[in-house]
Amino acid sequence: MTHSSSGCVVLFTGLSGAGKSTLAEAVAARLIAANYRVQILDGDQMRRELSKGLGFTPEDRIENLRRIGFVARLLARHGVMALVPAIAPYREIRAELRARAPAFCEVYVNAPLTVCEGRDTKGLYARARAGDLPNFTGIDDPYEPPESPEVECRTDVETLEACVERVIGALLA
Repeated sequence: MTHSSSGCVVLFTGLSGAGKSTLAEAVAARLIAANYRVQILDGDQMRRELSKGLGFTPEDRIENLRRIGFVARLLARHGVMALVPAIAPYREIRAELRARAPAFCEVYVNAPLTVCEGRDTKGLYARARAGDLPNFTGIDDPYEPPESPEVECRTDVETLEACVERVIGALLA
C-alpha cells in the first residue's frame, strides 16, 4: 500500500497511555528521513486548537474526530502522510474516517488498561477513577477495539522499533 505520492491517513488508535503519540512520532521521523511528506495531527493538540469548546461526551468525541479527519484528508489529498494519534474509541467513527479517506491505515496501539494506568504521566486515570473526569475512555466510557486493523502493536510486550518497522512495512508495502 505505497502512499508516497498520493498521501494517506494513518490513524493510531488505542487507550490513553498506550503509546500512540510515541509511535506516531517515531514513524514520522523514519518517514521524514526517507523524504516522505509527513504531518502529525496529535489528538490532544487538535482538540486544543481545532475543537476547543468540545467536551468528552460521545457526540463531542465523534465531532472532534470528524474535524481531525477532515484536516487529515486534505493533507492526504496533497500527498502528505497524515499521522493521527487519537484515542478514537468508537468503531463507527473509525469506519467513517476510513470510508472518507483517499487511503487509510488503522494502527491499533494495544496495551492493557493496567499498563496504560501505570504509564499515566498526566494523572488522568487517577482523576477519572476519583470521579473528576467523567466519560473517560476505558474507565466509564467504552473503548471498542478495532476488529481488523492493518497493524496491531502490543506496546506492553513489543519494542518501539518493532512496532515502527511493522507500521512502515504496512505503509510502504
